[in-house]
Amino acid sequence: MFKSVVPVLAQVPAEVCLGQQNRGMATLKAISIRLKSVKNIQKITQSMKMVSAAKYSRAERDLKQARPYGIGAQQFYEKAEVAPKQEESKKLFIAITSDRGLCGAVHTGVARYIRGELATDPNIKVICVGDKSRAILSRLYSKNIEMVANEVGRLPPTFLDAAKLCNAILNLGYEYTDGKIIYNKFKSVVSYSVADIPIFSLKSVESAEKLPVYDSLDSEVIQSYLEFSLASLLFYTMKEGACSEQSSRMTAMDNASKNAGEMIDKLTLTFNRTRQAVITRELIEIISGASALESKD
Repeated sequence: MFKSVVPVLAQVPAEVCLGQQNRGMATLKAISIRLKSVKNIQKITQSMKMVSAAKYSRAERDLKQARPYGIGAQQFYEKAEVAPKQEESKKLFIAITSDRGLCGAVHTGVARYIRGELATDPNIKVICVGDKSRAILSRLYSKNIEMVANEVGRLPPTFLDAAKLCNAILNLGYEYTDGKIIYNKFKSVVSYSVADIPIFSLKSVESAEKLPVYDSLDSEVIQSYLEFSLASLLFYTMKEGACSEQSSRMTAMDNASKNAGEMIDKLTLTFNRTRQAVITRELIEIISGASALESKD
């Protein structure tokens, strides 16, 4: 067997064998570099998963305390049956997102909902809470964006943040009749859904049919309550969004870590096979060279 192979290998130039060896070594180096980078990525995703798990537990506790704010603020609009006049409707949408990514389709779902509404009514104005919603909506609907609130998502939202945002919206200069707060409603660790809460202006509330049921309500009292209810709704929706974001990020990082582990296994197998092929080729070259020397003697 070796006698039939040796004459053929003896005729192959040394440069070709060296090139094959160099290509094998380069492939091994490339695989090892990629393997190392995937392992580093896995460490990062596992660390982010642990951080998100800790933040999620805190966000879930805060959400239970914030839910009465949102539920209580919505009761007034439902009991008074507040509705805008269709001929004077000027809508305002508030998108509750954050500045941070790597959390699945949390921000995309809110932006997709608003894009669907803007496709039917291009006169809707949008306030983006978080840079992610602005980045998605500005591609097609940059003219509809009235304001952007940045620096959202690094720290847990507080009522002071919601009050500042409420003050900025009221002092924006855009007189809306009604609108919606679009946010992600938390259901479980692996489940959330895009939801909306209606908001109304002072004129829309004053024109409600069942408003006289509440005694001693003048314009100043209603205005003060609307400001507080808007801040309460913003606080509640920001807490819902933060909890949904952390749970989604935790799930996304867990899936990323699993995918990185599978890739590490495949790359390790490829690396071992390539290394074995290089060693086998080198052994064949050594045996061929030795056989060639013996045949000359």
